[in-house]
Amino acid sequence: MLEEKEAPGIPWAAVATNGTLRFTIGEGPDDDRYIRSYDLASGFGEDRIACPEFTGSYLSYDGENLYLSQWYKHRILKLDGSGNIIRAIDIGAEVSGQVFVDGLIYVLRGTEQNGERWTIARLDPRQDAPEVEDIAVVPFACRSLTFDGEHFWSNYRAKDTIISFALPN
Repeated sequence: MLEEKEAPGIPWAAVATNGTLRFTIGEGPDDDRYIRSYDLASGFGEDRIACPEFTGSYLSYDGENLYLSQWYKHRILKLDGSGNIIRAIDIGAEVSGQVFVDGLIYVLRGTEQNGERWTIARLDPRQDAPEVEDIAVVPFACRSLTFDGEHFWSNYRAKDTIISFALPN
């Protein structure tokens, strides 16, 4: 489940990967972003992977690789175990959350400028050139995205609440 936080040095987003949580964490005065792991039995691991260009917000996991979104670069990066970029997927807008569901990536995309306009879109990362298809308007300033097997969940930061929703058929 993804969770957004605001303070530097506090996890920005997290995703479960085979029993270990992976976080993006901002560190230092420039809020440089790193991916850290956390195991319930032993706590934070010694690993610390620098996000490409020290930027990154939300994580998702396809069962093998991490996917890191870069909000203002309008893309999602597929990373190997060392944090090297395997692939970059252009989303065409700012990214405020992402999650894998049945092999597809669902992504919150839009802009926080001029009133926060967002949609939920989906794409198939197995395609050579994934088409990003908007499937619904999100009527609130959304941050983070997860799926519980039945509903999507996102944070409505301005209202300090979490919203659950289903997509139209």
